[in-house]
Amino acid sequence: MAVLVGKKAPQFNAQAVINGSEFVDNFSLDQFLGEKHVILFFYPKDFTFVCPTELHAFQEKLEEFESRKTAIVGVSTDTEQSHWGWLQLDKSNGGIKGVTYPLVADTNKTISKNYDVLAGDYFYDDNDMLQASGELVAYRGLFLIDKEGIVRHQIVNDLPLGRNVDEALRMVDALQFNEENGEVCPANWNKGKTGMQATHQGVAEFLEKHVN
Repeated sequence: MAVLVGKKAPQFNAQAVINGSEFVDNFSLDQFLGEKHVILFFYPKDFTFVCPTELHAFQEKLEEFESRKTAIVGVSTDTEQSHWGWLQLDKSNGGIKGVTYPLVADTNKTISKNYDVLAGDYFYDDNDMLQASGELVAYRGLFLIDKEGIVRHQIVNDLPLGRNVDEALRMVDALQFNEENGEVCPANWNKGKTGMQATHQGVAEFLEKHVN
């Protein structure tokens, strides 16, 4: 798997659904450069089981992300029409009605491939026929991208394993704490806790105060 941390986030322009119902062409992360951090997350399929729990969980925390000037963007290999249909379906029926952040349609699978979260791949068999190994959907990848378009954190879960949205929010807090204070965040750091200086003396002082 490609490690994108420290590198420019792969660019894309794609169809998307925003505000729960509006189709847009050429959706891009460029709109957030210099303005917002971005949580870009991939999920396998519309109209499934674990996926709606994740999408609703991000929606429930959306105000908290927005208060931190952080945009949430979801991506799957479904079409924009599929996204729209799922967005019209009530939660009680397995739908995601009420989700307002953008859902990008990676129908060519190029976004998932460029972020290296595509499960399966294409290959040619002995008869020179194009085949596919595995199901060509996205793993549950998540990328935290800063205002300069640099990936600062990434995590990828296998298809059955749902993500922890609170952990994504914690990583946003940790990144912004580092950007604002110049201090680093120790293990199990949460917003409101102290950081430490990235020096031997700073580490020693932190351990003396906080570790028995």
